Amino acid sequence: MIPAGPSVAGSSVTGSSAAGSSVAGWKAVVRAVMLGLSTGLLLLVAGLAVVLIVVPKATGSTPLTVLTQSMDPTLPPGTLLVVRPTPVEDIRIGDVVTYQITSGQPAVISHRVVSVASSSDGSRTFTLKGDNNALADPAPVTAAQVRGVVWYSLPDIGLVNQLVNGSRSWLIPAIAGVLLAYGAVMVTIGIVSAARRRRRVAVAGRSLGRRSAGAHRATLG
Repeated sequence: MIPAGPSVAGSSVTGSSAAGSSVAGWKAVVRAVMLGLSTGLLLLVAGLAVVLIVVPKATGSTPLTVLTQSMDPTLPPGTLLVVRPTPVEDIRIGDVVTYQITSGQPAVISHRVVSVASSSDGSRTFTLKGDNNALADPAPVTAAQVRGVVWYSLPDIGLVNQLVNGSRSWLIPAIAGVLLAYGAVMVTIGIVSAARRRRRVAVAGRSLGRRSAGAHRATLG
């Protein structure tokens, strides 16, 4: 009857180990998924920061958002435009130019240059037209109205640009709060996981000790 004791104990340990391995496997998968999502989100935020803030600041450009359909289908509403200051003598037919509707006023339009006129004093004016418009803009655009030429554009990112550049008073504190909360959650999860591992190790040690003591007594008996 003595060999039966270790055999039953061994079967119990094997079943418990299999269950523990299964749970540990699922936890590893969940951690990997969470790490992938966190990394992807971090890369996305970093990429948007480069496009919306870093590059425009470094080049003196201005990020703008298309709000109307006048440049469909090339630049539909929601498109991000990064407008780079350009000397008027370098502006050519076909360029998409951003200009002030009224010189000195903040409201702007981004349309395509369809013709360029030069006067005797060397000044230039531009006729612009939206790709989706039947007629050109009503008045020629002077050099004083030109803000720059569209350098590059990204569809749908303009909505993010509006959020970032139009809501900075609350957006930055909100992002900081989210990051702090995320850090606190991750630290808490780490502490709880470490405590559970220590508890499992302690329980396993006590169980192994009891089994060893029982087997020793059975052998002596």
